[in-house]
Amino acid sequence: MRIAMIGTGYVGLVSGACFAEFGLDVVCVDKDERKIAMLEEGRIPIFEPGLDTLVARHKEAGRLSFTTDLKAAVRQSEAVFIAVGTPTRRGDGHADLTYVFAAAEEIAEALEGPTVVVTKSTVPVGTGRRLQRLFRAKRPDLAIDVASNPEFLREGSAIEDFLRPDRVVCGVESERAHDALANAYRPLNLIETPIMFTTLETAELVKYATNSFLATKITFINEMADLCEKVGADVQQVAKGMGLDGRIGRKFLHSGPGYGGSCFPKDTLALLRSGEQYDSPLRIVETVVSVNEGRKRRMVRKIVDACGGSVAGKTIGVLGVTFKPNTDDMRDSPSLVILPALRAEGAKVQAFDPEGMREAEALLPEVEWCAGPYDAARQADALVILTEWNVFRGLDLGRLHDEMRRPVLVDLRNIFDPLQVTQAGFAYTGIGRATTPAA
Repeated sequence: MRIAMIGTGYVGLVSGACFAEFGLDVVCVDKDERKIAMLEEGRIPIFEPGLDTLVARHKEAGRLSFTTDLKAAVRQSEAVFIAVGTPTRRGDGHADLTYVFAAAEEIAEALEGPTVVVTKSTVPVGTGRRLQRLFRAKRPDLAIDVASNPEFLREGSAIEDFLRPDRVVCGVESERAHDALANAYRPLNLIETPIMFTTLETAELVKYATNSFLATKITFINEMADLCEKVGADVQQVAKGMGLDGRIGRKFLHSGPGYGGSCFPKDTLALLRSGEQYDSPLRIVETVVSVNEGRKRRMVRKIVDACGGSVAGKTIGVLGVTFKPNTDDMRDSPSLVILPALRAEGAKVQAFDPEGMREAEALLPEVEWCAGPYDAARQADALVILTEWNVFRGLDLGRLHDEMRRPVLVDLRNIFDPLQVTQAGFAYTGIGRATTPAA
């Protein structure tokens, strides 16, 4: 089976490489000539563990190729996947479908025979119907079937998520579309992965409902962390006690500075707009969005309080700036709110991130970038953990202490044991835990 993947961003590139792993012939298309040139040279424009090896293997085997020629790519394909960006539209929170419909227009012009067009991009409910109308208007001479196949990829573990998913959701309304997606995902039958075939609207809504529910779990445990600090409880033990309940589960119950990334912020907003459009308000999601925005500002106050009520003239070391570990993605990262706010209050900010600094430099121009974690701690009045990279968990606390001007550790991801940190001479502030003075 031969498919075309329109878009070589995070979703398109990972999906294309993984479909090649399934044995399909995949051609990935992008308008960005620089990006295609990089991929042809074997350079990967994003950081995702294992993706470089996967791309290289299937490119060498001839199952994966890259091009800027959309027409040639779609004419030779049995199915065309649209995997372009759907960012939040400025001003109103709606998903911007400009790139989706621009791709659909080009696909309609290029097709020469019956084809299945699949939205892999995250799109609001009703988008599939709009695409059907577009294809009927543009190409009444062709049978173009529209399907929806939302992705559920976690950055940092996207390849594993694609190759061994919890489920695959396929919105289809024709036998041709059903068979095309069944064939594409046939290897998953060996591990008995649930493959759901639904209507277009159901598939589109499953994606938004999933991300909004996960964002709700994060926001809930963050509010519980605030209460834990007031009453002297430990949020990690609260989360463990909750998570052991099979009805709740342990995942996404980790308190921190608020959710970010490419999905949760934009998908919760887009779902809110869909609720408004169809006169079905989503009050819980509305609260989640509001609380999460406030969460980032609360973390600024937590850092300032740990520094004695003011950061003016002080140096703040920061470890991690990406929204989560194992990615270089800075989209809606809490650091984009917290670090500028610290600078506005008069602090000097020096930071290190294992993979995100190249992306972050343009977004955080007033931050001084360091070569390693100990450099970020050097002569700092406080050290803030913003991203829970594994490399930070094993840092030498004694060395960190000696590097700093004042041994103040603000652990916004709870990666350290407060007792060990205190015994090493630090004043410790975590999330949903008692603040401890230096030993």
